[in-house]
Amino acid sequence: MKWSKSFLFTLRDAPADAEIDSHKLMMRAGLIRKVAPGIYSYGTLALRAIRKFENIVREELNKRGAQEILMPVVHPAELWQETGRYEQMGAGLLKFKNRNDQNFVLGATHEEVVTDYVRKDVKSYRDLPFNLYQIQTKYRDEIRPRFGLMRCREFIMKDAYSFDENSEGALKTYQVMYDAYCSIFDRLGLKYRIVQADAGNIGGSQTHEFQVLADAGEDHLMVCNKCDFAANIEVSPAIDKENKKSHEADKPLETFATPGLKTIADLSKALKVPESELVKTLFFATNEGDVKLGVKPVAVLLRGSDELNPIKLKNILGLSNPPLMLTEREVQETTGAMPGSCGPVGLKIPIYMDVGVSGLKNFVVGANKDDFHLKNVNADRDFKAFKVADLRLTKEGDRCPKCDGHLQSVRGIEVGHVFYLGTKYSIAMNASFLAQDGQSKPMEMGCYGIGITRTVQAAIEQSHDKDGIIWPVSIAPIHVHICLLDPQDEEVKQAAEIIYSELKSHGLDCLLDDRDERPGVKFKDADLIGAPLRINVGARALKAGELELVIRQTKEVRKVPIANCVEEATSFIRAARSSASTPRMSL
Repeated sequence: MKWSKSFLFTLRDAPADAEIDSHKLMMRAGLIRKVAPGIYSYGTLALRAIRKFENIVREELNKRGAQEILMPVVHPAELWQETGRYEQMGAGLLKFKNRNDQNFVLGATHEEVVTDYVRKDVKSYRDLPFNLYQIQTKYRDEIRPRFGLMRCREFIMKDAYSFDENSEGALKTYQVMYDAYCSIFDRLGLKYRIVQADAGNIGGSQTHEFQVLADAGEDHLMVCNKCDFAANIEVSPAIDKENKKSHEADKPLETFATPGLKTIADLSKALKVPESELVKTLFFATNEGDVKLGVKPVAVLLRGSDELNPIKLKNILGLSNPPLMLTEREVQETTGAMPGSCGPVGLKIPIYMDVGVSGLKNFVVGANKDDFHLKNVNADRDFKAFKVADLRLTKEGDRCPKCDGHLQSVRGIEVGHVFYLGTKYSIAMNASFLAQDGQSKPMEMGCYGIGITRTVQAAIEQSHDKDGIIWPVSIAPIHVHICLLDPQDEEVKQAAEIIYSELKSHGLDCLLDDRDERPGVKFKDADLIGAPLRINVGARALKAGELELVIRQTKEVRKVPIANCVEEATSFIRAARSSASTPRMSL
């Protein structure tokens, strides 16, 4: 493409609402333009990168037997009502009526639609297994869209859905897709980690996230400094660096006054006791539906220095969403005291105790009487825990659950997610088949998503510098950026045209900057757009018989004879493309 013939406009400054580097650079480089909050138009260069990534995805899925289909963006509400997600998805699911007063939604995901598609035709085990995928627009009505394509409302996603006879077959398909995702992200050429994750409202019993590592990532990951263990902090096991368990004898229970001491920090300071040796009591409602019949509370015990992991608590309680904390009034009705003076002794509700508390003896808790606490409290003697479990957030330095290493805290951008769904949707929507034993059985399902547009921006977030984008060759919209430095000089212009044509004939994507602009302007735009290689073609270079090749990533300048220019550029791009595999454990 030639700049003078292209709809390509760069900006000196990013819009005020662009918060992270990748968003700013995409706006400045003309890759995207905002239409409405969370909704963008994709420019030519952005679309080129998107299509290249889509092709990588298609190649890896097709070679593993997946079949591409295309489902609608508009879904009838009754499909979502069958699974209960019409209400569960809340305001994130955009709902509307058509002219006939019928209820519809914009597709946030396609589990319901694909299950309906399959159940109409699959009758027997002989029709299974199969794996369907699409690359389609999704819409989620984010309450606060931000970060450009990272958390927007309308986006492009690859979603795949597998259907098997039994769990063994479904888990084999899961592994096939897991391996496909590894190949896809290896080819992309970015640093990423595969992490254990929570399934959220998609559901399922096994799930992994593919996370591109970047400081601006919204996801908090815990990764081992020695092995390949990695997990989203939502599900990361919390194992103390050292196993500390007190063996002192039980002491008599005592009540003591603590006027004005409402927080763990206040109590720690007043008693001169470390927060790790105090115990805090939190209260949650386990009601997920109508609470008019009264709150069903539970108590949770943690060491004073620890934070609750709401996802772990949700899973322990068997809820679909993290439970809400009780209000002050509800805590008082449950315990007889206001928050800050509450504890487990004498409670008539289920008590869930974090494993960290089980190592403590003679600890301090609230007395369930305002401005009073109890000392020398011990589990089993003074209260009975309904369940002891890992309920806390993992901390940096905690032990790795797989080896003798320790966990480090990093940030990541979730770009892919694989789920083993089981029969969650097939039972709800009666997607069954006649098994070999003559019985009707629900299909075993898996679902597998990749955020196409999000991944493209994640690549920029991980790979850029102060001057602009540094594209990985695999999805670079332009391989070679040719800067025509003397556009009025016919000899220079002809030389640039020849190089441009020859590079294109070698299969490289090129941008010829033939604008009537100063060289400095062109160099700045070239750095901003971020093609892996730049060739400067000017009168002085032609006279000297050699051209400058500038490598975007390192800023290295190579001077090569004019006759070797095309060969050198082609070799550089091919070598970069073949070496674009990722050390997944790199931090």
